[in-house]
Amino acid sequence: MQLRNYSPCSVHTYSGLLSKIECDFATSLDTISIIQFKDYLHRRIINEKISVSTINQTISAFKILQVDVLGREWEQFKIRRPRREKRLPVVLSTGEVEKLISVTQNLKHRAILALAYSAGLRRGETQMIKPTDIDSARMLVHVVQGKGKKDRQTILSPKVLDLLRTYYKIQRPKTFLFEAQGKKGVPLSDRTMDCIIKKSASKAGIRKDVSFHTLRHCFATHLLEKGVNIRIIQEFMGHVSLKTTAVYLHLVNVQPSGITSPLDSMNI
Repeated sequence: MQLRNYSPCSVHTYSGLLSKIECDFATSLDTISIIQFKDYLHRRIINEKISVSTINQTISAFKILQVDVLGREWEQFKIRRPRREKRLPVVLSTGEVEKLISVTQNLKHRAILALAYSAGLRRGETQMIKPTDIDSARMLVHVVQGKGKKDRQTILSPKVLDLLRTYYKIQRPKTFLFEAQGKKGVPLSDRTMDCIIKKSASKAGIRKDVSFHTLRHCFATHLLEKGVNIRIIQEFMGHVSLKTTAVYLHLVNVQPSGITSPLDSMNI
């Protein structure tokens, strides 16, 4: 997987999933039959009620083992992937996002939330952002090697730039823009990032099931509500397919009273 340039996160996840299978059967992975593997997936779905995403990751990990490590043909396994659940993401109103950021007193935490929301960053992208990725001359944020090992550019808010400058003068981070407390050159952990958003949401009185990724959903939805072209939003988000971005069309708060028919502008 490393030779194929998979991310460290993917390598860790897939290896962990395969280890779990091996421990479950208490035998070497290369001896596990397709019938046993399908039974394993079925048991996990029924008994543990694991997500479709985890099932698909497990199948992908098993495929890499069979094809790339053991040199077997994948066609003989014929494992059909389960249908993905179609759930709309949680989205906050602009007022709720404003309150979420406003109640965050810690300067670093406020800068994290403001940057992530204003630029539509993923949690991991926010963790790995460096000071040099903030392009104040062109008012852009450079996302280096984001999801799928892809670089992209997204917008930099002038208000966020001012906030980041204030933060930088005080903290003087060494490598990453947001570093662990007392550990220069070490990015914040996943747990810390999650705690920041949960604590601020609670303080703001927001009862929705908010995660760090919620800020990214809000970014896309709010831009659509402002009339920004969905193709431009796709580029900001770093989505390969427009279908992924199109899910936010279902979340846009449209006021029918503010919409006029195209016929109304015609001379008839």
